Amino acid sequence: MHSRFRDVRYRLLPLLERPRWLFLLGIGVIFLIIALAEPLGALYQAQPVTDIITVVLLRPLPAALRLILAGTIGIVMLGAAIVALRHTMESAVLQPQTRVELIRDRDYAARELKVVAIGGGTGLPSVLRGMKHLTGNLTAIVTVADNGGSSGRIRRAMGILPPGDLRNNIAALANDEDLMTQLFQYRFSSGDLDGHSFGNLFITALSDITGSMEQALQETERVLAVQGSVLPATLDDITLCGEIWHPQDNTLHQITGESQITELGGRIERVYLEPPHARAYPKSVQAILAADLVVIGPGSLFTSILPTLLINGIAEAIRASNALCVYVCNVATQPGETDGFTVAEHVLALEKHVGPRLFQLIVANNHFPRENAGENTHYVLPADAHHEIAHRYDIVYADLTDTLYPWRHDPAKLAHVLSTAYANYQATRQRVA
Repeated sequence: MHSRFRDVRYRLLPLLERPRWLFLLGIGVIFLIIALAEPLGALYQAQPVTDIITVVLLRPLPAALRLILAGTIGIVMLGAAIVALRHTMESAVLQPQTRVELIRDRDYAARELKVVAIGGGTGLPSVLRGMKHLTGNLTAIVTVADNGGSSGRIRRAMGILPPGDLRNNIAALANDEDLMTQLFQYRFSSGDLDGHSFGNLFITALSDITGSMEQALQETERVLAVQGSVLPATLDDITLCGEIWHPQDNTLHQITGESQITELGGRIERVYLEPPHARAYPKSVQAILAADLVVIGPGSLFTSILPTLLINGIAEAIRASNALCVYVCNVATQPGETDGFTVAEHVLALEKHVGPRLFQLIVANNHFPRENAGENTHYVLPADAHHEIAHRYDIVYADLTDTLYPWRHDPAKLAHVLSTAYANYQATRQRVA
């Protein structure tokens, strides 16, 4: 009953935003009462209740003219007000993503769970797809170190931030995700546009028109009716570099470029950014500091998550935040990047680069189906119960696998685990307080 009343209340908000028409409606009703009061009073031999109004306004006029004039004014005002209000209400009903929804979104925003998700690639959209059904206050902070594929070509040709990861997460937040995915994720397969994503070209064009990637992202979110925000981790032009030990020549190789790091096929010892002092985008830092829940991952450990966390200001903001910070470990290992890694080795790699205790909780998968998995799927196995990370972090294991693509996270399962973890965190804080 409460939710039905709330929806009716929000549907009436367009009327409340049109006080001049409500005022006109009231004046029209008064004039109709004036027109009808005297004849009815004479009929029933009663004193008209509007006598004082008619004295002030219309008493000097003859009775017949007074009736006609008051009635005409009342009908015109009443008709104009009804037409205007009807148009306002029809707009609200026929266009659910217009002002009614925006008013409601603003009203709920202060009370909704503020979630910040950090990373990139195909993993981060899983968080957004699941959590967008639980809260509209979502912010994705996305890596901008990509230098391969369509994004890399655009980056080199146009001198802008690579749009690919930004595009993936905007599509995940879109209201009509299926339609937006088909359009935004569409890749041309011939001609000069071969390999380019339509969404990449769209964002690039908007960036050129508006003069900045910041404005382009805002306009893209507006066009696609996105609930939430997608922010770059930095506006600086950064390059991801790596030190990779290769077993064949027992040599530590220096690799430049995100797309080249996984191609060598060795063990990644370290990744770092050039320039090393790239600064975090201020709005991304603000979002982290204001968050209730910060989710790191899932996503490529060395080429999506760490390039974001290594930016000056990101890890510092996470540590300064009062939010519950969760690391979501990948379901499967990635060839050339995390071959043979367990949950513990993922966490140790993060600690090696950004220090311990950046997060309080680890969420990891413990279901390893073979159906639909294929030969190349190698699951990330749980950490040993006595491993050192078990003493530093709380770990929640659950079935997080997607039925059709079991090497990926199921968005609904992941959202359920994250929301439950946050509820437990809040309950614990309240007991302590």
